Amino acid sequence: MTTFSYENGISDVPLLGVTIGHKLKETVKQFPQREALSVPYQNYSVNYKQFWQQIEEVAKGILSYGIKKGDRVGIWSANRYEWVLVQFATARIGAIMVNINPAYRAAELKYALKQSEVKLLIMSKGFRKTDYMAILNEVRAACIRLRDILVIDKHWQTMLEAGKKISTQELEEIEHDLQFDDPINIQYTSGTTGFPKGATLTHHNILNNGYFIGRRLGYNENDKVCIPVPLYHCFGMVLANMACITHGACMVLTGEAFDAEVVMQTVQDQKCTSLYGVPLMFIAQLNHPRFPEFDFSSLRTGIMAGASCPESTMKDVREKMNMKQVGICYGMTETSPVSTQTFVDDDDYRRCTTVGRVHPHIEIKIIDPDTGKIVPRGSKGELCTRGYSVMLKYWNNPEATASVIDEGGWMHTGDLAQMDEHGYVKIVGRIKDLIIRGGENISPFEIEEFLLNHPAVKDIQVIGVPDFKYGEEVMAWVILKNGMQVKQEELKKYCQGQIATFKIPKHWKFVAEFPTTVTGKVRKVEMREISAREISVSHR
Repeated sequence: MTTFSYENGISDVPLLGVTIGHKLKETVKQFPQREALSVPYQNYSVNYKQFWQQIEEVAKGILSYGIKKGDRVGIWSANRYEWVLVQFATARIGAIMVNINPAYRAAELKYALKQSEVKLLIMSKGFRKTDYMAILNEVRAACIRLRDILVIDKHWQTMLEAGKKISTQELEEIEHDLQFDDPINIQYTSGTTGFPKGATLTHHNILNNGYFIGRRLGYNENDKVCIPVPLYHCFGMVLANMACITHGACMVLTGEAFDAEVVMQTVQDQKCTSLYGVPLMFIAQLNHPRFPEFDFSSLRTGIMAGASCPESTMKDVREKMNMKQVGICYGMTETSPVSTQTFVDDDDYRRCTTVGRVHPHIEIKIIDPDTGKIVPRGSKGELCTRGYSVMLKYWNNPEATASVIDEGGWMHTGDLAQMDEHGYVKIVGRIKDLIIRGGENISPFEIEEFLLNHPAVKDIQVIGVPDFKYGEEVMAWVILKNGMQVKQEELKKYCQGQIATFKIPKHWKFVAEFPTTVTGKVRKVEMREISAREISVSHR
């Protein structure tokens, strides 16, 4: 009898049928004196009782700007304690928090603010050498819905003072009116066509996903989770923050950007029990000259996601960093994000070659992309997922929503996968034309559309090519207009300050034509093969 590639995450643990604020309040009552959030680089530490009180102050402060349930509040900042407070404060008042990538430049910021119709933007002064206010001033005139700007470094205390006019009773009445299926978060994610799409997530989506991630890792009130991954991404705000608050664990932020030495110092000083990162982050720590000086004995578990991990690295993480129970997760923003995860007792082979088994209360299947039929186990096909985790919609984009969520409620991931006889899933490729560089999803179309505005560019195709450090790097094949000459340095400069640095192509190839099929469709597969060979030869 044929066994089909279908798994159902049967669980005797029910879903949480409450809002984020409701669940957090339960945790606060249960563990009021346990440390909730620690940010050493800001000299900040609060227990759950203090955390709840500060969230209430921020919630009232946001209300003082006239923000109501369903209004969009943007957050444009790298990791800091204020980001976390805003995350939970917006949830308590029913505002929809819009995550804005700290690396965004003018064109990307303008699109996100306009498309989601942000009314209040909470932002830091900048990130690394980028002046956020200078970028905002370039685009603000076009963002007609944007009423107010709150610069954290300047206006935070003023906002808290203004919030004192709002009574606790008023806040509680607003909370009482919220439902767990209300939208609470918009995260922009790159797709294969068009501009980034705003995956719209509910309390139910992200609260439950974080809860079951934490359960599979065995979290409790004694855990301290080291978070060097970005909060604007699901990795930080769901896999970390939501997993912590649903189990009474402590969130530990290491800094605005990843620094291997700072992360190791934080693990040691804070006695963290869990550490998150993409494989590149773990490799950076293992290869750091000061690695032998640090004490990792407090570590027990953690999450590695965003790219596949070499087996030698996994072995070193488990043995040299003491992360015996490290887990691998797979998902996408549109599914809140995790659909599959390894178990703490899985062996290294399964951790390195699969993305684990289906999550509780979620269904997965692997289908033939052409027929839509479920394929036998061991066969390749498109991975689809269904259940509580599937996003509500793409914000203000019903056509894009309908293109990925079918009539049966299945989310089509665009990833090619195989399922073995035990239900473990292996990702073997992509149907979607998407570049994944160091865990960042990059839309080739978005880069192509931008560079087509350059006066010398006639046509362009952007692809991902293999890269040892990041998994993939961005490459552009360019056809110039007749009689026009331009060097790659000029095109790179054209991109700087307009699109995020990680999207700017590293490799360039100027050609007279692209390889095509007999019907004229560009063959990006062939382009990738040619480029991979040429890059490999040039590096010898």
